[in-house]
Amino acid sequence: MDGKAGDFAATLRDRLRGYGGAPFAEFQGTWYSGDDVTGYVDRIEALVREAGVPETAAVGIIVRNRLPHAAALLGFVAANRSFSMIYSFQSPESMAKDVEGLRPAVVVADREDWSPAVVEAARRVGAIGIAIALEGEPVTLVPGLDRLGDGPFRQAPEQAAVDVLTSGTTGPPKRIQLRMPVLERGAVSAAAGQAASADDPPDLVFWPFGGIGGISQLVAIPYAGKRMILLEKFNVTDWVNAVKRYKITRVGVQPTVIRMLLDAEVPPEDLASLQFIFGGSAPLEPETRERFEKTYGLPVLWAYGATEFAGTLLAWTPDLYRQYGKAKRGSTGKPMPGTEVRVVDPETGQEVAPGEQGYLEARVPLIGPDWIRTTDLASIDEDGFVTLHGRGDGAINRGGFKVLPETVVQTLLRHPAVRDAVVVGIPDPRLGAVPVAAVEPLTNAEPPTEKQLRDFVREHLPAHHVPVKVQVVEHLPRTPSLKVSLEAVRTMFMG
Repeated sequence: MDGKAGDFAATLRDRLRGYGGAPFAEFQGTWYSGDDVTGYVDRIEALVREAGVPETAAVGIIVRNRLPHAAALLGFVAANRSFSMIYSFQSPESMAKDVEGLRPAVVVADREDWSPAVVEAARRVGAIGIAIALEGEPVTLVPGLDRLGDGPFRQAPEQAAVDVLTSGTTGPPKRIQLRMPVLERGAVSAAAGQAASADDPPDLVFWPFGGIGGISQLVAIPYAGKRMILLEKFNVTDWVNAVKRYKITRVGVQPTVIRMLLDAEVPPEDLASLQFIFGGSAPLEPETRERFEKTYGLPVLWAYGATEFAGTLLAWTPDLYRQYGKAKRGSTGKPMPGTEVRVVDPETGQEVAPGEQGYLEARVPLIGPDWIRTTDLASIDEDGFVTLHGRGDGAINRGGFKVLPETVVQTLLRHPAVRDAVVVGIPDPRLGAVPVAAVEPLTNAEPPTEKQLRDFVREHLPAHHVPVKVQVVEHLPRTPSLKVSLEAVRTMFMG
């Protein structure tokens, strides 16, 4: 990784075309070759060029985890062309609002996402519209959007970049601009530094492409010369079948996937090919990790990163796990090579002593020379292992008593009938704010009552941690990246 956007794009372009007629991706039970993928790439690029779209104009893509979308994204990166993600997991009116806000010269979307609202929004900004599909004509101009309008169009940044979306757990997703060298760091991080060989099993890809995890995982496939099994959305059956069929040895997951596999009681022999599971995107409580490892005999190597850093900051490696796995159960591992971390006092900004809590800061030279402060509370022990203690900005001030939602969540997850839980604060006229909880029960368990859950928390935590209300729901509301939507849960109680 040399940090030069042009070199990165050229390398990706050469490696993508290097597949030729060989298999590149399986989607919905069918294998597609490298030529199939570059066919999409070439047709999209030809339409953009024929329309006279300048290199400096912005491009928007309404993204889905489908093969044509994977091809479009890879093509834009390989062409060193800037583009912005638009989530498809929203209403046509919201997609249209995004198009108008971004003012792109080109909008690429699945044929089914070209609703009247999106067509009209693209027409108002003067964009050409490109429809992509798996069946029928794969790449076509949208009727009425076949000529470039007058704009004005939003200008791409001086250095080619990708606008990725945050997961939207605390509110509407935000866009964060990542320069191509930073995306390259994300791809290298997603590949975990492993070189590919022709005998390697394919990678299992299911993280949403709109976010940093999904686009990094996608770009890592051709960048490392691998093949992939692409799932449009995660479900236990397809995920497990792919692991069994292709004898996959390693796979990255979110905490929700770990809980769903345990809840589904997937037989250990179905995951026998796996050597370890790695994951991130949110904390995984030690009890769930230990239960999974005991059930399947697999090391769970957890990591921590953020969209702003375009990849992993902290991680467990197999070597670290073998040496310290038992002694450092609650840790999120050590900093990745080329990454510096520290913990500082929230008020003074001074670095705290080993073992003390404060805000986690990180410095990644590729991104910039400055320390970047996160909103995560952390501590670093004398051996350099980092432990996360929750989000500092998520603390609930209940009449002067601080409640960390993660503390209550971890307690609720210890209840034998609970699969997942979330705790948020809502306004209270007397105390300022109070905690409330939503709980998703295990599939085959008798759903616990509100009183049982509040009593369970009271048994394990001080009284001010006990939620004033608990709702047991069949499914917690989730973002496309399988995180629980805190905003939706808050609305559940306040609406």
